Amino acid sequence: MTDAFRLPSPYQPIYCEGGQGPLVVLEGVSGVGKSTLRDLLVKRMEAAGIHTLHTPHSSWSSAANDRLRPLPQFAFYLSGLLHASDAMRQARAIGTVVADRYISSVIACHAAVHRVPVTAVSTLMAPYWSYLTKPTWTFYLACSEETLRGRLASKTDLTRDDADLLAVEGRLPRLLENFSAVAEEDPTAVWLETDGTTAESLAARIVAHLESNRAEPDRR
Repeated sequence: MTDAFRLPSPYQPIYCEGGQGPLVVLEGVSGVGKSTLRDLLVKRMEAAGIHTLHTPHSSWSSAANDRLRPLPQFAFYLSGLLHASDAMRQARAIGTVVADRYISSVIACHAAVHRVPVTAVSTLMAPYWSYLTKPTWTFYLACSEETLRGRLASKTDLTRDDADLLAVEGRLPRLLENFSAVAEEDPTAVWLETDGTTAESLAARIVAHLESNRAEPDRR
């Protein structure tokens, strides 16, 4: 946030006493395996798990997608990010946090659905950037389209967004391109290929990465 736009005191992020544990973010398209991996990491690292959108926004998202035009819809998701950031900041005062989706998903998904450049969404978010708690590492999960179709077919909690990913012409290629563009500008980005491997193996790689880079500061 620049000096030209400084939030008044009541709008500043909350201050939490104590240290700030690592914030591990898992990103990627629906069905790539983020939720399964999050649950494994939460158990293995005794971490707090957070999904973005965090409650209560998660229960409002269907209505927001159906009833709001693109700009109000973006404002809804920005509100969800700010709220999730507060929850993450509080949880990090206790220990590690693992987030299933965060800033990159909002940028990539909103841009893909409304067919606008990721830079346009990032620009809208810019005045609030310093409010958002910064990830320690963001792991972008990738897989082939064939693997993704198989995972979505076996998903028991399939949403309309999941179905649209493959049903809406051009949605998947746009989303993959957007995630790549966002990750390219993300100093916390680490790509993980998920084809031919298990969630347990991916969790072990993430834990090893965190341990080997424990002394590095947040970079965003």
